[in-house]
Amino acid sequence: MNPLTEALPLEQAMAKLVQPDRAGAEVIAIVERIVEEPFVAERPALIAGLWLYVDDLERSHGVSQSIDDATGSFWHGIMHRREGDFSNSHYWFGKTGLHAAMSQIECPCIEGGYDGHQFVDLVEAEHLARQASEGLVACQRHEWSTLLNSCARP
Repeated sequence: MNPLTEALPLEQAMAKLVQPDRAGAEVIAIVERIVEEPFVAERPALIAGLWLYVDDLERSHGVSQSIDDATGSFWHGIMHRREGDFSNSHYWFGKTGLHAAMSQIECPCIEGGYDGHQFVDLVEAEHLARQASEGLVACQRHEWSTLLNSCARP
């Protein structure tokens, strides 16, 4: 993943809570190469997360909806939140249940710790107010990195 994070550091990735456009061709091409690597190619959940990293919601959706477990539902819920389909995001977070990665996600914006449904509601409120607080963007990045790391474990 080094070439990807060199081209698009985490501190710059996923800068918008609701993302209408995907990243540039350079980082898309890097992900296209990464998803062909054997370790990644065998793990659809990693692929779904990598496409989210570069804001390619369509490709992430195509992968996450084919993963029939809590991790696939988690990525699916994030993807719908990122596209602004908040009710559908809630549906997928409902299917996710209590995913093991959730207890590892640091999100000071949510009282009592990370909760996918509360996060969706906060993002929706920011989106309707045409805002994007740095705290929620930081939470989004931490959510992504925590879930991706859990997917990378053998």
